[in-house]
Amino acid sequence: MTYDAVILGAGHNGLVTACYLARAGMKVLVVEKNDWIGGAAVSRELTPGFTYSNCSYVASLFRPEIMRDLELPRHGLQILPYEGGAVLQEGGGYLGMFRDHDANRREFARHSPRDAEAYDIYSRDVLRHCRFIRPLLLRTPPDPARFRPRDMGELLWIGKQVSALSEAQIAGMVRFWTMSISDYLDHYFENPVIKAYLAVSAIIGTALGPMSPGSAYVLLHHYMGDVDGNIGAWGFARGGMGAITRALASSLRSSGGEIRTGAAVEKVLVKGGRTTGVVLEGGDEIRAKRVISNMDVKRTMLRHVDEADLPGDYIASVRKFKTRGSSGKLNIALDGVPKFPALPEGSTALKGDLHFTDSIEKMERAYDDWKAGHFSRDPFQDVMIPTMIDPTMTPPGKHFMSCFVQYAPPKIEGRDWTDADRDAFGQTCLDQIERYAPGFKNLVLHVEVRTPRELEAEVGLTEGNIFQGELTFDQLLFNRPVPGYANYRTPVRDLWICGSSTHPGGGVMGAPGRNAAAEILRDAKLSVRDMSDAWAVL
Repeated sequence: MTYDAVILGAGHNGLVTACYLARAGMKVLVVEKNDWIGGAAVSRELTPGFTYSNCSYVASLFRPEIMRDLELPRHGLQILPYEGGAVLQEGGGYLGMFRDHDANRREFARHSPRDAEAYDIYSRDVLRHCRFIRPLLLRTPPDPARFRPRDMGELLWIGKQVSALSEAQIAGMVRFWTMSISDYLDHYFENPVIKAYLAVSAIIGTALGPMSPGSAYVLLHHYMGDVDGNIGAWGFARGGMGAITRALASSLRSSGGEIRTGAAVEKVLVKGGRTTGVVLEGGDEIRAKRVISNMDVKRTMLRHVDEADLPGDYIASVRKFKTRGSSGKLNIALDGVPKFPALPEGSTALKGDLHFTDSIEKMERAYDDWKAGHFSRDPFQDVMIPTMIDPTMTPPGKHFMSCFVQYAPPKIEGRDWTDADRDAFGQTCLDQIERYAPGFKNLVLHVEVRTPRELEAEVGLTEGNIFQGELTFDQLLFNRPVPGYANYRTPVRDLWICGSSTHPGGGVMGAPGRNAAAEILRDAKLSVRDMSDAWAVL
C-alpha cells in the first residue's frame, strides 16, 4: 500500500497537518515512536488517579481558526479560562493579576499610581503589535531573495500593512522586535514587581534572559493567543493538554486518517531527489508519495535523512539552527491545596499562575546560572494548580500542580545530565515553593521531574528546546528554519516540515501544521478553500 502522506510524529502540529490533508481526500498515516500520541501536548497518568499535563501546560496560542475548521469542540475539546495570578514577594507582599483590565489597573495602583496610568498605554501598544503580527501567523513567509509571483505578492501585502502605520509606530515596532524586555518595560513602568510579572512571557522557553536583546518579541509571541475571543488570555484544556491532541486524533479518524503508535522512524527514503517513504526502526517500510515531519528540522535532517541526499550549504545552515534548551518541568500530585500566607484568603490567584521571582534582576541572575552551564539556584517558576478549575484530573480533594522552570541547560557544565543532577534540580524547585508555602512538602504525594534530557529523550525536542528552535529575530519569518526553505519545503522533493521549527514558531499553536498543509494541498493542486483565512496569492 502507498499512502498519499505519512506524517512523522503525532504531536499537535503533525496531527493538524494530517487532519487537513485527510479532509481534502488524501490517504494519510501518522506514525509515532511512543505508545501514546500528543508529543508535548500530552496528558498521562503516572501515579494512580492523577492526570498530568507533562510538558505543555496552558492553552491560548492554539488558533481558533483551526478549532473551527477541524470541529474540535465536537470532538471533545473544551478550553477553561483561568482567572488570574500573582507574584509573591520575598518579604511577604504580593502583586495580584486578574482577567479584568480595570482590576489589574487598580492592583497596579496599590504598588505604583504612576504605573497604573502607564498600564493603559502599555496595553494599547502591545495590542497594536499583536494586531500587526497575528495575520502573519497563518501565512507562508515570502522569500525576499526570490522573485516568484507568490513571494512578490506576499511582500507587497506585508508592505501594505506596514504603510498603514505611522512613522512613530514603525519605529516602535522595530524597537519592540529588537529590544530586551527589561529595556522595553523601563519605558513604561517603575515598580520592580510589576516589571517582573510582565517580563515573564519574554523568557518562557527561550535561552535568553530579560536583559537580552530580542527578548521583547518572545513576550509578543505569547500574547498572540486568545481564549473565547479575549486576546492574550490563557486557559486550561479540560482533562489536560492531551485533550487537544485527543480531539485532533478523533477529527483525523473521522476523516479516514490512520495513527500508528510504537512506530519510530529509522530513515526517510530518498530516490532521485524525491522521497518515496520511510523505514521504521523494526525494519517495516512504508511507501508514501509525501513524507511530512513534525520533528524539528535538526532531528529530521541530521538523524533521519542521508546527508548525501542534501546540499552541503543546507546541511550547514541546519547545523547552525539554534535549539538551546532552557526549561524544565515538575508535575506534582498533592494531597490538598497549599497555603501561601502572602495571599488573601480566597484569592483567585490560586486559579492562575504563581511566580516567586519579584524583580528582573533576580530573573537575570537565574539566567546567569544557565550561561554558566548549571540549572538556576533560585529559579523562575510558573506554578499552576489546574485542578482548582478542572477537577477531572485528580481524585476528589486532591490536586495537580504544574511547575514550569527557567533555567535548565541542555548540558550540565558541558556534560550530560545525570539522575543525581535531575533530582537536585527538582529538590531546588520544591525548596523554593516551600519557602513561600510552608508545609507544602507535606502535601506532596508524587513528583515527576523533567529536564532537557527527558524532554529530548521522550518528546524528541532537540536539546530540550520546547519551541523546536529559539524565537530570536534571526530565526523568524523567512529565516525559519533555514533561509530559502521557510515555505515548509526541503531540498528533497515531497519531504516537508510541519513542526514548530518552521514559521511562526513554537507553543501549542497549530499554525505551522496548518500552514504546511496549505502548501502541500496547493502543491497537489487540491482545494484550500475549506481553510479559514487561507490566502490565495497566485
